Amino acid sequence: MKLSKDFKTIKGDASFRKFYRNTKKNSIIVFADKEKIKNLLIYDSINKILIKNNIIAPKLLNQNYKKNYIEIQDLGNETIFQIFSKNKKNQYLVFKKIINVLNKIQSVKDKKIKNFRNRFYLVKDYKSKILSDEAKLFSYWYVPKKLDKKKINIFNSKFNKEIKLLLSKLNFKNDTFVHRDFHVSNLIINSKNQIGLIDNQDALIGNKAYDLASLIDDVRYKTSNSLKEKVFKYYLKTNKKIDVDKFKNDFDILSVLRNLKIIGIFVRLAERDKKRKYLKLIPYAWKMIDSRMNKNKNLNNLKLLLASNFPKFITR
Repeated sequence: MKLSKDFKTIKGDASFRKFYRNTKKNSIIVFADKEKIKNLLIYDSINKILIKNNIIAPKLLNQNYKKNYIEIQDLGNETIFQIFSKNKKNQYLVFKKIINVLNKIQSVKDKKIKNFRNRFYLVKDYKSKILSDEAKLFSYWYVPKKLDKKKINIFNSKFNKEIKLLLSKLNFKNDTFVHRDFHVSNLIINSKNQIGLIDNQDALIGNKAYDLASLIDDVRYKTSNSLKEKVFKYYLKTNKKIDVDKFKNDFDILSVLRNLKIIGIFVRLAERDKKRKYLKLIPYAWKMIDSRMNKNKNLNNLKLLLASNFPKFITR
């Protein structure tokens, strides 16, 4: 792809996409010759739904689907993760603002919108099979690196049964707009000091607890247990009609499933894509998995299974 000198390469994420910033036009080129439907069409569709609901997301400026790119509005070059990395003061105040944005996302009722090819896109449900398949990324990528061949099939059989059982113990229905990768690396502060969302292409209609678990138990940005608890309580304060016990159960289960998925993804990124930097984040993912399992009886059987096979990471 040939671009003018005005475009500068932006450091990429964990996907197949490439990004180029034009500071003169205040725009970004998103290039994707793989998974085009998700990375270009669905990305723009979700952005349109968010914008329609007064949530800041990148507007489409131009597109050339045949040449594998879209041009979108540049929301800014500093994520909340980058801001926190420089200055950890007032973290809780920022997290309160993030929760306020999350509440707006969770109030979105639109599921259908026209994409830039003039076809309707319908946001799909976050079905149990999707959650299960995501958790199985752990057994597909991570487990073979750590267990003997004789143990792998036995572990995977028990693991799959536990995942199915845990999914049956979720209380909340799939009735909420879920970003699915809601954490400080995907939140940008714009020039008006407002929070905008990026990396929105994976959104589905799912469990109300999922995005909060993604935010609080974010593997990329370490936070203290006290801050995690304060942010969780602030969310409950702004959602007073929620059944706290049922919500906490779903939060714990989804946090564990998400971080098991992330461990699998990080190994895949290292093995398949040669992006080995993500491996250093795995111990913290284990730490959060262990922490959540210690707080929820429904996770006891999974805890025993993981502790017997990965005793280095799970406390008994």
